[in-house]
Amino acid sequence: MPAGLAPGTLLGSWVTLRTECIDITALNPPPSPEEVFQYFQRLPLPQLATSQAPPGRGLSGLPVVFWTDAPSTQTFTVDIRGFAVVIVAEAERYDWHTGDPARPTLTTTVPGRAYPGQATEHLYRSGTYTASLTVTWGATFTVDGSAPADVPGSTTTDGPPVTFSVVEAAAVLTNPYD
Repeated sequence: MPAGLAPGTLLGSWVTLRTECIDITALNPPPSPEEVFQYFQRLPLPQLATSQAPPGRGLSGLPVVFWTDAPSTQTFTVDIRGFAVVIVAEAERYDWHTGDPARPTLTTTVPGRAYPGQATEHLYRSGTYTASLTVTWGATFTVDGSAPADVPGSTTTDGPPVTFSVVEAAAVLTNPYD
């Protein structure tokens, strides 16, 4: 500002440089799949709990059945730089950690089912075991209602462990006439 002029003094006239609309899309492009993946990794996906039958105590020589009842699909809407991004996460793989060194992990693509439709089971020797479930999630996403696209990559969640014992049954002969 030149010396001696009061603040707000007009130094010249306004000049109009442009009169058309400017497309600013290039200044804020839609989120890339890699950017969506970064958000996907931070979503609060559920930690699926392991259910097992028989509950609390198994019998050596009979299978322990594993499953989870939690939903295998989760939908999230996130704002990425002003774009509404809908991420649909789906469980793709279930890694059942048996706690048994003889066969530490069972891998399935289904959440299992309780008896009699079981899909995941394991035979144990007598002892105490801690089992848990790791779920691998994949996802698709849309940006402001666009066609769905795959999120590049996956993420995992670990469910809480469940501890149970397996006992060995012993046959006992009895005399029914005593």
